[in-house]
Amino acid sequence: MAWFDKRRHSASQSGDGIKRKRVKKNTSLLLSGRKDKSLIEEKEKALLIIQSRPDTFFAVLYVLLLALGAVLSFSAGSAYAEEAYGSGFYFVLNHLKHLISGLVVSAFIYFCSQPRFMRMLSIGFYGVSIILLIAVLFVGVKGGGAQRWLNLGFFTLQPSELAKTGIILLMSLYLTRHDKAVNSKGLNRYSFIHGFLVPSLIFLLVCVLVLLEDHFSGTIIIAAIGFGMLFLGGTYLGWFLSVIPFGIAIVAMIFSTDYARQRIISFLDKSGDSLTNNWQSTQGLYAIGTGGLFGVGLGESSLKYGYVSQPQNDFVFTIICEELGFFGAAAILMLFFTLVARGIILGSRAPDKFTSLVIYGLTFKLAIHVILNVGVVSGVLPNTGISLPFFSSGGSATISQMIDMGIILGLSRFCTQKK
Repeated sequence: MAWFDKRRHSASQSGDGIKRKRVKKNTSLLLSGRKDKSLIEEKEKALLIIQSRPDTFFAVLYVLLLALGAVLSFSAGSAYAEEAYGSGFYFVLNHLKHLISGLVVSAFIYFCSQPRFMRMLSIGFYGVSIILLIAVLFVGVKGGGAQRWLNLGFFTLQPSELAKTGIILLMSLYLTRHDKAVNSKGLNRYSFIHGFLVPSLIFLLVCVLVLLEDHFSGTIIIAAIGFGMLFLGGTYLGWFLSVIPFGIAIVAMIFSTDYARQRIISFLDKSGDSLTNNWQSTQGLYAIGTGGLFGVGLGESSLKYGYVSQPQNDFVFTIICEELGFFGAAAILMLFFTLVARGIILGSRAPDKFTSLVIYGLTFKLAIHVILNVGVVSGVLPNTGISLPFFSSGGSATISQMIDMGIILGLSRFCTQKK
């Protein structure tokens, strides 16, 4: 019995030892799992904390375009300002006021532009822009035959400009959170609803509200930004065919209005009276042709004296061509091209899909404004009110574009991955 008790006691100790080893092993595995999880969390936090300086090359290009815009906007609009307001400095002072306001707002956005903060900002930014677009329809200020602005007392705001940025932010957030549905290939209900239909509603709602303002060029740009974001996000290309009926409906609505129909007819009928419907486009082409290769000299434009209407705004590029010539205008376009190319590089180095989409989207917005403006003033596209970024004197457009640049520069601090 003593031998049996001793053996049982030994077996009991051996069993306890095995249990302790199992407990120790399980505990070490649990601790190892917790350690791995904590390491992952630390890496994710480090990704948001690690910051380099903002992209210097992008910043230099941006500042250079701002400076050139201020000088050439003054040169283009001084004659009209003297005639209409009694001071040749009227437009440039307004432009400088908008630049200062834009710098203050964009500086705040720059310091707050962390990926996590931008995610939180996206819904609020979009929501505020929708509220402002609705308010315009009821209490908006009319100008140029359309009701597109809100009078804030110290400033006249065009909400559609802010809505463009709001669309980019919210669609970037949605396309990131629903990445599986967005990148789902093939014709299936899940991909169509969550990967195409729902994100499309984000910008189509804005399109409807802007269309109610009779702002056709704004509607086209917003639709282009929205579909561009879907493409950049990886949406199945087959779903884009479903928007053909929507496009046909938009064209029909545009042709149903006398103003837009007349613009398109005037564009197609080049033999029309250049002194009426085609006056602005015709004079703009004269200004471009007059500049030749080297231009007539800064400030020496003759067609800004009552020939090219609103030379400080949408048609500022025609005066640039006249004063600086082909090479000067080409140099400015090259600066825009380089800025866009640098934005694409920054987007490719982003730490996550959301940051990448935001940078890509804002860069695409800049590019499409430049392309459409140059296309309009050169007679390639119908005459519509599309500003040239950093050069046209419109306040809302200038501030909105500077906010975009502040976001890109802020996020560029996290774009450290070399690809």
